[in-house]
Amino acid sequence: MVAPPVPSRAYRWSRRLFDLVFAALLLFVSAPVLALLALLTLLESGRPVLFRQPRVGQGGRTFEVVKLRTLRTGDHDPDDPLSMVTRVGRFARRWGLDELPQLWNVLKGDMSTIGPRPTLPEQVARYSAFERRRLEVPQGLTGWAQVHGRNALSWPERIRLDVWYVDHRCWRLDLKILLRTPGTLLSGRGVYGEGGQNPDFLPPAS
Repeated sequence: MVAPPVPSRAYRWSRRLFDLVFAALLLFVSAPVLALLALLTLLESGRPVLFRQPRVGQGGRTFEVVKLRTLRTGDHDPDDPLSMVTRVGRFARRWGLDELPQLWNVLKGDMSTIGPRPTLPEQVARYSAFERRRLEVPQGLTGWAQVHGRNALSWPERIRLDVWYVDHRCWRLDLKILLRTPGTLLSGRGVYGEGGQNPDFLPPAS
């Protein structure tokens, strides 16, 4: 079996430069939208407006991801996950706007524009050796698995696509993912997983 090519130093440096420019520009352009969504979230369900949670990045390093809060505070019906989502949250999730604060994570270097989505520490603790391969690259806002189904994918499918990206990442593939991402968002496919529960937030198996 032929080993996958190792990305050059030039690719890695150019990708980081792209991340910085892209995230800064998109954060600037989207600031009015974020401000409006934050205000509507505050009016609908109070504080906090932002949701923070530990996630695992490249090499197993833990960082705090930032998202627009889309779930209600207080008690919820565990049998109806969608009842937890606020009206503003439904709109934000539908268009991927709840992820925009993660541009700050990209600027800080916690994440990249493109890569596997960062998951929870308790999930990573259960990773097999094959699953841990998705941590060989920076985790991203969008990725190969996202443009193939997002949360509608099963966990094994997401892992397979993420590891395939790790083995084949290059500028050509990155641009392909970027060009396909708007269409994925516009289609609305895969916003929620089975039963309204997204795989990233499933509890670890006992």
